[in-house]
Amino acid sequence: MKPQPVEISFSPADNQRLANLCGALDENLRQIETLLDVTIARRGEHFSLRGKSAQTLLAAEALQNFYSHAQHHLSIEQIQLGLIEAMNPHHSKKLAAATATKEPTEPALITRRSDLRGRTPRQVEYLQQIQTHDITFSIGPAGTGKTYLAVASAVDALERDIVARIVLVRPAVEAGERLGFLPGDMAQKVDPYLRPLYDALYDLMGFDKTSKQFERSAIEVAPLAFMRGRTLNQSFIILDEAQNTTPEQMKMFLTRIGFGSKAVVTGDITQIDLAKHQKSGLVEAQQVLKKVRGIAFTHFGAEDVVRHPLVQRIVNAYEKYEKDK
Repeated sequence: MKPQPVEISFSPADNQRLANLCGALDENLRQIETLLDVTIARRGEHFSLRGKSAQTLLAAEALQNFYSHAQHHLSIEQIQLGLIEAMNPHHSKKLAAATATKEPTEPALITRRSDLRGRTPRQVEYLQQIQTHDITFSIGPAGTGKTYLAVASAVDALERDIVARIVLVRPAVEAGERLGFLPGDMAQKVDPYLRPLYDALYDLMGFDKTSKQFERSAIEVAPLAFMRGRTLNQSFIILDEAQNTTPEQMKMFLTRIGFGSKAVVTGDITQIDLAKHQKSGLVEAQQVLKKVRGIAFTHFGAEDVVRHPLVQRIVNAYEKYEKDK
């Protein structure tokens, strides 16, 4: 027996809000259909939703929520983020319970993005761990906010004068190309590896402010090899793509941390580009440091992906493929 469609009507009809809800050429409705795997038919202010029972009910709640905020234009990004939150309903329940018991909830970060916050329970936990631990590891697939939230926390710490500078580090590991064949000097050769960190900074601080912070050496971006022999005091240090470190490099990096500093180590252990015989420093660190006080680990999953809806489906498909092999 096929499940019955779920019917929704918004009356009295408000054509402007309906237009904002649906988006140009009904693009917002297509986003809901794609992520929640439902079909939406619309006639005026009447919507008919078909699909699995749980999915259509979730889509109906999402439509009602978006309509309540549709006094103004709703961007694709707002729709996608709202849908991801809708798929984690226990997130809002957890925050409500924490508020009632006066427990700390997600930290408020000072960045250019006023809407920045943890979108899943694990992201909220990650932000809390960064604030309460000197070293935090975050491990999980692409799109879970590992690097972006770490950079946001670093920007927040710099804005609050908790640290004097931000140091962003990446290993320059060849993934199909050799550095020697890339044009330019060493700085130019490693720049493509560091570009995602620049992108996060520009999004969180703006181009002009980021450039000024680079000029006054309040932000430094460098390949991991340049860290040897240094001691970094009063710094917020992020090691990105840490799955591509060797155990020796990981130990070297962790021992660079000086007084008044914080470090966040991010990586995806399913995307290791090291030689097959070479052990990953991130994999080893999980075992070596798991019981060390003052160090926190956050393990993200596909349910924490906060990107285009297809990214989460791609992650799920690969996880299923690996299990079925």
